[in-house]
Amino acid sequence: MMNISPSSTLALRSFVDDQEDPVVKNVSSIDPKEKAHFEKIARLWWEPQGPFWPLHAMNAFRVRYIREQLVDYFKKKDDPIHLPLSGLRCLDVGCGGGILSEAIARLGGEVMGIDMVEKNIAIADHHAHASGLNIHYEVTTAEDLLARDVSFDVVFNLEVIEHVAHAEEFMQSCARLVRPGGIMVIATMNRTLLSYAAAIIGAEVILRWLPRGTHHWGKFVSPSEIEHFLVPEGFTVIATTGVFVNPLTRGFRRVKSTAVNYMMVASKAQS
Repeated sequence: MMNISPSSTLALRSFVDDQEDPVVKNVSSIDPKEKAHFEKIARLWWEPQGPFWPLHAMNAFRVRYIREQLVDYFKKKDDPIHLPLSGLRCLDVGCGGGILSEAIARLGGEVMGIDMVEKNIAIADHHAHASGLNIHYEVTTAEDLLARDVSFDVVFNLEVIEHVAHAEEFMQSCARLVRPGGIMVIATMNRTLLSYAAAIIGAEVILRWLPRGTHHWGKFVSPSEIEHFLVPEGFTVIATTGVFVNPLTRGFRRVKSTAVNYMMVASKAQS
């Protein structure tokens, strides 16, 4: 296993901590019901056969896509010698137990993970240390972090927007955490009849892949809505793909249709 340089992590930690600014905070995007739900199941994040197994399976699939997109966008070397995401400051919003954060750190990214649930952060921090990874975790929100006047090369926004109270304000905060010329990676669920059948009826009720109440269909967000939130912040969508999961093999693959799951990459204009 190849570790991230402690000096890089300390630099990121210092960069974040030293720029705190007592600016009035934005409206909080925290949904108390969502927070309570994830607090109950926080201890299960790293159980491969537990309720978060879909995230573990999907994470491997997503990281391949993310790696491809970031290497291409930032013109990075991607070979056995070089860590492809080396030098990129990355923010994992709603990091949960750190599944994505650890994968990005192993690729060389300087990672900060934030989450509203204290138990999630404690578990993520413990697991990262046990794995020999230097990741800075913090209990905070995108809105609060924005008040520190910090920015990142990459902001990951995966499976988060469908759990917040104010989607547009949340996306605005995340967008402003991306430096000019940086990118945001989004993954979420579309609000269609097909997504209701697949994510709620299929995954939660019939197959029981996820705990009941994990998703609320009314909070799902369409690709056009995401774009509507980001364009005023200077973003251009540069890649979009649908995601299909085979209920028999539990395998994931890219598809043209974004009717259920989808991933999107958007770049921020240079200042």
